Amino acid sequence: MADEVGLDLVEIAPDAVPPVCKIMDFGKYKYEIAQKAREARQNQTHIVIKEVRMRPKIEAHDYETKRNHIEKFLRGGDKVKITMQFRGREQTRPELGYKLLQRLAEDIAEFGFIEFAPKQEGRNMTMVLGPTKKKTEAVAEQKAARKAKAESEAAE
Repeated sequence: MADEVGLDLVEIAPDAVPPVCKIMDFGKYKYEIAQKAREARQNQTHIVIKEVRMRPKIEAHDYETKRNHIEKFLRGGDKVKITMQFRGREQTRPELGYKLLQRLAEDIAEFGFIEFAPKQEGRNMTMVLGPTKKKTEAVAEQKAARKAKAESEAAE
C-alpha cells in the first residue's frame, strides 16, 4: 500500500502485539523533527554571571556608574557577582565593604535580589545578585522594545 501511494512504511511501536506501522513520508518526518529541535535550541536561554569589581573607598560617581551597570545586567536577566577588593589596611575593616554591598543591594532591590550573601574570602568579599525577572522574559521585553522602536522610526 505504501509503495502504491509513494510513501514509506514506518514501524511506530515494534513491541506492541501486533506491531504498529504507519504510512508516511519518512524524509519529511525526519526534517520536521530536526526543525523542532533547532527551534528548541534557539529558544534556550543561557544565564551568564557578569562580574563587577569594587573597592571600599569608592567615589559617589563611580558607585553610581557601577550601580547602573549592575542594574543593566539584572534587567537583561543575567546574574551579577560583585567582588569587593581589599588592599593593605583596608583588610582590617571588612565591615566597610559589607556596608557598601548591603547599600548596593538595597539600591537595586527592584531589579534583583541577593542570591549569595556577602562572604569574605581572603582579600576579597563576594556577593551574587540574581534578577527578579527570568532571562526569557527579559529577552522577550527587549525584542518587543526594539520592534516598537523600529516601527516608530519607520512611521516617521
